[in-house]
Amino acid sequence: MLLKVGELAARTGLTVRTLHHYDTIGLLRPSARTDAGYRLYSRTDVARLHGIQALRHLGLPLNEIGNMIDGDGAALPAIITRQIQVLDQEVAKAAELRASLQLLETRLSSGSQPEIGDWLGTLALMTTYGKYFSPAEQKTIFGNWDQIADKWPPLLAAVRSAMDRSVPTDSLELQPLAHRWMNLMLHWMDGDFDLLERWGHMYHREPVAQQQEGPGQDMIEYISTPIQLRLAALDRHLGPEDMKRLGKVSDEEWQEITAKGRRLLEEGASAQSPQVQALAHQWRGLVDRLCDHDNAIRSKLVAAHTHEPLLQAAAVLDREVADFLRNALTLT
Repeated sequence: MLLKVGELAARTGLTVRTLHHYDTIGLLRPSARTDAGYRLYSRTDVARLHGIQALRHLGLPLNEIGNMIDGDGAALPAIITRQIQVLDQEVAKAAELRASLQLLETRLSSGSQPEIGDWLGTLALMTTYGKYFSPAEQKTIFGNWDQIADKWPPLLAAVRSAMDRSVPTDSLELQPLAHRWMNLMLHWMDGDFDLLERWGHMYHREPVAQQQEGPGQDMIEYISTPIQLRLAALDRHLGPEDMKRLGKVSDEEWQEITAKGRRLLEEGASAQSPQVQALAHQWRGLVDRLCDHDNAIRSKLVAAHTHEPLLQAAAVLDREVADFLRNALTLT
């Protein structure tokens, strides 16, 4: 199978001009040409293109890429192995991208040659990510993926269950799910609302991103309403700059405080006991991190959760436990 330059450009997300430039500088010369002189690219050419783009993704200049590929007979397996190592740290939502590369590496190591479609799919993903994020931003986003990857499947299942039961999108029942969704997304994007917005644009606009495993468009649209309602409630009390300063605290950390506090309450522990005091200070540390150690933001958050039933519906800490720990702090 041979591809014309326009077909190769369309299927990889690169431009014809880029491929022409690669030909001009001798980095990627087509294996054949038509009688009319049009470039034709083979499977070997596409495999070489994958190596070029992989090394560009790692930040190497074109002249070094050419020397590396031409000077190493085992360049492609080495490049893919190196790319996987980098993707372990830098690329995520790329469970799919990483899995594709691992498959290619295995097939190369066994002596078989990946099909042209395998190379094209990987190239398309790499090109898509590069449209929206700098290498440093990709490192932040994808480096955080392993921290939250296992938390998505149960959340997606819970949202799908609500959809199947036709739970109205303005129901308070959805607020805990909206809170979990927002918290996971912000952890993924390192608390950066700008990255979060750009990821949303990519997901909605790019067919390549939508083809990967994850929430479908119907689920995105469904959960967007309770999320927007939640944001509107927060906006009534916190300004945009306050929102940007909110720190990352995982649901698991809040749940740990609740579980320990509930157990101490059931045991009848005194608010002055060392165990309760230690837990109270642990709780205060989480609150300080959430509020960026700013008393003004803390006061706004307290007001928001006091006056907004919608926010109360997704409270991350048992109210009785919170009152118990708050009382313990007054005794220190």
